[in-house]
Amino acid sequence: MNYQLDFTPVIDGLPNLLLGCLGTFLLAVCGMLLAIVIGIGGVILRTSKIKAARWAMIGFVELIRNTPFLVQIFFLYFALPLAGLRLDPTPTAIIALGINGGAYAIEIIRGGVQSISKGQIEAGLALGLHRAQVFRFIVLKPALRAIFPSLTSQFVLLTLSTSIASAISAYELTSVSQRIESESFRSFEVYFTVTAFYLVISWLMMRLFGLFSSRYFAYPVK
Repeated sequence: MNYQLDFTPVIDGLPNLLLGCLGTFLLAVCGMLLAIVIGIGGVILRTSKIKAARWAMIGFVELIRNTPFLVQIFFLYFALPLAGLRLDPTPTAIIALGINGGAYAIEIIRGGVQSISKGQIEAGLALGLHRAQVFRFIVLKPALRAIFPSLTSQFVLLTLSTSIASAISAYELTSVSQRIESESFRSFEVYFTVTAFYLVISWLMMRLFGLFSSRYFAYPVK
């Protein structure tokens, strides 16, 4: 087999690939923000005294964690118009990413909150701290410090999951690469380059999360 490598289509399409990387990054960040909102709200309902709310959250988490993300994004893309809500592919992808990431965030955050002993909370109240201060200084920061590595890994996976959004033609790296490949038929060259881009994106995300952790969650140096 005398296959000749030719990266010319990749080089010509490099501006579009870089814009695709930006699209991937924006999808990931918006999905993460929505996932955090869903995660925190879900934990409040998951730990509430209202039985129906707790069971609703349990059902939501199990539904999302036990169905493929591709099925979820297709369901939203085709179900929302039936409900009278027509969205472009990119907003639909962000909603799907947020829901998927939020289901995992609920369990991660809940584990962090439950890792804080009641004795610490009672001690804070005994010292005269308000409940908001107790939550901020005694519950929230230690809980986030404990769950941050797990949350980071989940959000990196969420970033890579943006590639599935190409199935509904959302603008991101994989959809751009598919367009270049269909026009040039240089599959190896295109997807070799895209693989390198995803590696760089994942590394950058890990670095950003690492810097954030060292800035806000590092233990004080004695």
